Amino acid sequence: MNDTLIRRLLRLAWRYRAGCLQVLVLQVLVLASGIGGLSLTGLAIDYLYAQVLPAARAPHWPFGWSPPVEWSPLTVLAGIAGAVLALALMRGVLTYLFTVSASRLIEMDVVAALRAQVYVKLQRLSFRFFDANASGTIINRVTGDTRSVGNFIREVLLQGLIMALSLTVYLFYMLGIHPWLTLACLATTPLLWWLSHLFSRQVQPAYVHNRELVDDMVWKLAETVQGIHVVKGFAREPEAIARFAAANRAVRDQQQQIFWKVSRFTPTLSFFTQINLTVLLLYGGWLVIHEQLALGTGLVVMAGLLQQFSGQVANLAALANTAQQSLVGAQRVFEVLDTPEEIHSPPQPRRAPRLQGAIRFEQVRFEYHRGESVLEDLDFSVVPGQCVAILGATGAGKSTLLSLIPRFYDPTRGRVLVDGVDVREFDVDDLRRNIGLVFQESFLFSNTVAANIAFGHPDASREQIERAARVAAAEEFIHEMPGGYEAVLREGGGNLSGGQRQRLAIARAVLVDPPILLLDDPTAAVDPHTEQEILVAVENAMRGRTTFIVTHRLSTLQRADVVLVLDKGRIAQRGTPRELMSQPGLYRQTAEVQFAAGGAG
Repeated sequence: MNDTLIRRLLRLAWRYRAGCLQVLVLQVLVLASGIGGLSLTGLAIDYLYAQVLPAARAPHWPFGWSPPVEWSPLTVLAGIAGAVLALALMRGVLTYLFTVSASRLIEMDVVAALRAQVYVKLQRLSFRFFDANASGTIINRVTGDTRSVGNFIREVLLQGLIMALSLTVYLFYMLGIHPWLTLACLATTPLLWWLSHLFSRQVQPAYVHNRELVDDMVWKLAETVQGIHVVKGFAREPEAIARFAAANRAVRDQQQQIFWKVSRFTPTLSFFTQINLTVLLLYGGWLVIHEQLALGTGLVVMAGLLQQFSGQVANLAALANTAQQSLVGAQRVFEVLDTPEEIHSPPQPRRAPRLQGAIRFEQVRFEYHRGESVLEDLDFSVVPGQCVAILGATGAGKSTLLSLIPRFYDPTRGRVLVDGVDVREFDVDDLRRNIGLVFQESFLFSNTVAANIAFGHPDASREQIERAARVAAAEEFIHEMPGGYEAVLREGGGNLSGGQRQRLAIARAVLVDPPILLLDDPTAAVDPHTEQEILVAVENAMRGRTTFIVTHRLSTLQRADVVLVLDKGRIAQRGTPRELMSQPGLYRQTAEVQFAAGGAG
């Protein structure tokens, strides 16, 4: 699995090969300037050694150059020091450019583009995906997991290439100084590579579990924020705090286990790198004493290179740690991108600029999960302009029936036809533009009143927006708000009553002038007075449109042309309100209960 995932990440990085190449070139220049400064330092030590001990071997000047004989020792040292300073300055500038280029490549190119790609894919996925994944998990995949992919390219791929390049350069440079000393100092390197591979395999499952725990923590946070009124209303703040604290503690404890593994691995690598330095001091010192190795350009430069080499090898711990963390996040991102788009337009769709609104269900069966039927053998027809009320107990399949018309889901068996055409033959966007939707709990965005009404028709004029508000009986309360149509709503329309939110939702549905209107129990959670206001808006919106309305309110049922009574996913009764009133069944029971409670009005 990891091999396939890594290949896919490499293909992703290849799209940004120009930026990656620029980062690598800058790092090569940083590496060259660092080695140059170290070599000049060793040269200065050899020069000083020769000045103090005339019998000592003269330093080997690079590129066949040697200082003019008239230069004093101080002038020569000043020249070397100036060159070291210039290389240090160049290294600083190059490091800055490297950091900026790497950050721009990852944050502005890779992560931003991938985050947008995941978001676009989420818009194309069916409701089934959102039913199966908690909102906290989805948010994590768009934010944290996409960053993990960026971290893989920067911290694993680029740093891995830089590490390999650096180790190669250091190795060949050290071999050029003294091959046998180099081999002796690096004898433990294969063991370090093996330990890094073993560590990587051990921590990978821990990072998978960590992501699951973080998802759970984010989900508990989101759930509490969304349900804060319920939490406070029932004085359950201590329990909410305890639930989040437990989830947070689980993340912390699990991360601590990972940190313990990392903290044990890192000193192990450091210990073996110190063995390398011990070998250098003993064997290298012996070579210097026996004049087989220069002190400055030999032992001192070798020590500097070996420290750099050991430092890069020690980074294997961080590299392996980041690699496993990034691979877990990348896998979760690609799971979203690879999720099949169940609901999509056919290759050559039927265009539907304006439908008439005739609807037919032909032997429709639907399952959320295989073998568990939610709707069974639905077979009925609706003529354009007809109002169909749907009545049924909780779980009878009422909302699911509505969801099949705009293709939020496709039937497991059978067909849903609009104007005699299977909805699967239409362009999805065309189909949905012909359908207005009002849900039981209508969601409003943190935007102006006008923008919320015009959500489905963003190019609508102010006159069209106001006309829709009048149809939805929302104009009066809108004018009473500070700012009117330009008043900004709080998150979810929190500064509006339930009835006001529903009327704005009706206005939003009406503005697109749909021939088909779907109302999912719009008066379920309002008082009788607000219900009457919403019913006025509903009646205005229904005129001239095929309407499906899920409801258990008798006052709404009586306004329908036909009522479908669902029982466990099947049509138990159908007919006009008058016809069903004369038959035993759920409709008459509902009517009798509400008449007895005075709810018929």
